[in-house]
Amino acid sequence: MKKWIVVIIGIMLFNSVSAENGYDLWLRYKVTDNAVLLQQYRQQITGINCTCSDGKLLAAQQELQQGLTGLLGKNVPLQKLVTNGTVMLGTPAQLPFIKKSVGENTLTGLGDEGYLIRSIRHEGKNIILITGNKEAGILYGAFHFLRLLQMQQPIAQLNISSTPAIKLRLLNHWDNLNRTVERGYAGGSIWDWQRLPGYRDQRYYDYARANASIGINGTVLTNVNANAMILTEPWLQKVAALAAIFRQYNIKVYLTARFSAPVEIGNLKTADPLNEEVRKWWKDKADEIYSIIPDFGGFLVKANSEGQPGPQNYQRTHADGANMLADAVAPHNGIVMWRAFVYSNESPEDRFKQAYNEFKPLDGQFRKNVLVQVKNGPIDFQPREPFHPLFGAMPQTPLMMEYQLTQEYMGFATHLVYEAPLFTEVLNADTHTKPNGSTVAQIIDGTADGHSLSGMAGVSNIGSDINWTGHPFGQANWYTLGRLAWNPALTPAQIANEWIRQTFTNKKAFVDTVQQMMLASREIMVNYMTPLGLHHIMGYGHHYGPAPWYNKAPRADWNPVYFHRADSTGIGFNRTASGSNALAQYQPAVRRQYENIATCPEELLLWFHHVPWDHKMKSGKTLWEEMCEKYYRGVDSVRWMQRSWSRLKNYIDEERFKQIEQLLGIQEQEAVWWRNACLLYFQTFSGKPIPAKYEKPDRTLEYYMELNFPYAPH
Repeated sequence: MKKWIVVIIGIMLFNSVSAENGYDLWLRYKVTDNAVLLQQYRQQITGINCTCSDGKLLAAQQELQQGLTGLLGKNVPLQKLVTNGTVMLGTPAQLPFIKKSVGENTLTGLGDEGYLIRSIRHEGKNIILITGNKEAGILYGAFHFLRLLQMQQPIAQLNISSTPAIKLRLLNHWDNLNRTVERGYAGGSIWDWQRLPGYRDQRYYDYARANASIGINGTVLTNVNANAMILTEPWLQKVAALAAIFRQYNIKVYLTARFSAPVEIGNLKTADPLNEEVRKWWKDKADEIYSIIPDFGGFLVKANSEGQPGPQNYQRTHADGANMLADAVAPHNGIVMWRAFVYSNESPEDRFKQAYNEFKPLDGQFRKNVLVQVKNGPIDFQPREPFHPLFGAMPQTPLMMEYQLTQEYMGFATHLVYEAPLFTEVLNADTHTKPNGSTVAQIIDGTADGHSLSGMAGVSNIGSDINWTGHPFGQANWYTLGRLAWNPALTPAQIANEWIRQTFTNKKAFVDTVQQMMLASREIMVNYMTPLGLHHIMGYGHHYGPAPWYNKAPRADWNPVYFHRADSTGIGFNRTASGSNALAQYQPAVRRQYENIATCPEELLLWFHHVPWDHKMKSGKTLWEEMCEKYYRGVDSVRWMQRSWSRLKNYIDEERFKQIEQLLGIQEQEAVWWRNACLLYFQTFSGKPIPAKYEKPDRTLEYYMELNFPYAPH
């Protein structure tokens, strides 16, 4: 009987160890399951040598010790004496032999955040050197080294050099002070303001580790729909507690600045940016912030958009407002990121055009420590958008990319949508503004126009859910943001491969299958939601599900009917010269391609043209037939993802397998909902049948139109 008890306990312990809830993200330091490689790693890595006591170098040492001990399945000790297999950490200032070993020119090229990982001979020993000019670089190098082992790569002859292409690599949290998260689908805010500054949750440290592992060096803690209270002294002390944790991981904290703060918390009668009292108030406030948080990064500002206060309340420009704040933080080397997402309540102009119209005339008027933060597309984080016309239009102003990781328009945290293809599609787009290179990537990394200040931000979907992002695959979009901000030339396939191997397993059958799913997932989602350039046809307010019929919003451009413009003659928004003429905001080469219906890419067709239902597509089908084909293909492809995933059960832990299996089931149901609701609605305009070869919608249009979701997350 006792033997049976022992066996049962053993099984229980095995299952508890094997179960995974996703909390570790891609930093799962599990024992290498390739026996041959494991033996090689154990021979090649014998210990860690680091002359450090605090700061970023200590964080690097601790991460290496934790990671290597887990991956090698044995203790990897700290060493004072160098032996064969020592992993040595240090800057050239700490370890003088480095300059001679790697060369001063090589070190100069690394800047402040770059790193080298090299296999070298030192004092007669074969060692692995991880170095950089500053400790931040060594921290990033340590994570890169661990990534190699996680991905089961050879480490015998290492010669790796890496520097970030973009200076500011940020997460934008849309977290409110009451711990709700706007457009957050992974639980409440991870910032426990009530218990800060006294209680410092381990989750803050793990958040910092995850960000540092992918090169993210800044975090905006608060919602762009800002609350001025965060700028008061008691709340700044809470922010300082987070900053103290993040500092050792080379992460600066930033805050959103509510433009009306001088009135709301400063007892002034105006927030006019040219008023001397207002300017002094912001200067004093900046001095106060930096006295509490010496390495504070600066401000992110949403102004004069969607009801937010701003300089236009006082007949001033965006440059006036941004420069006032820039002057306040400039003595402390602070940065101002001024969002270009603006559209006026009064203007009847095509919303596509409004940001360009407001910001293009201001090019060259911003201070040197101001970046204009531009969304990837001209409307609002749609599943597919053309690149924003501001890219390439403001050569005298550093433009910063803003992506949305949280899937506001992409199924929330229910749908598997890998966003890297969307991000790189924009980065690789040619603005045709310069003959020697003018992709969006070259504009935001500063090389196109010679800017030293550059940035990329992602609106996060990080919350209190145990796995951080709600959907396990939502983690991949966080990972992608960091990797692309470091190196915009990485491909979606490269990033997906890295993430899968670290997050799940190195087993080839699993990696190949899941990589194929991920790379296809964005186009699948576009097909069952907004094919052929349809956009902004989701539910009003909460943005959950399809509602192309909605027309009761308080302003025209919050209504889906404003954007798709379906009628008996066709569908789509005419943005050519005969329509809103938004295409005039692009360079001639881009404009010519898009304005000609024969050369406009079909995936953007309805962005730029009102197209007849009988228009002949490249496939030979009519527009209506092509639209039906896309919607049905999208649903069929989700079912393909379900089948693909079902074959992977034996490769990973049961907990995460079942979670993703259930979410794919919901995604399939909602893809059918999108397909049926949209086609039944657009059919009322086309007057054409859904081809007989397709399964028929099992609900009526009236059924879908009556659905109501008063408690869907906003």
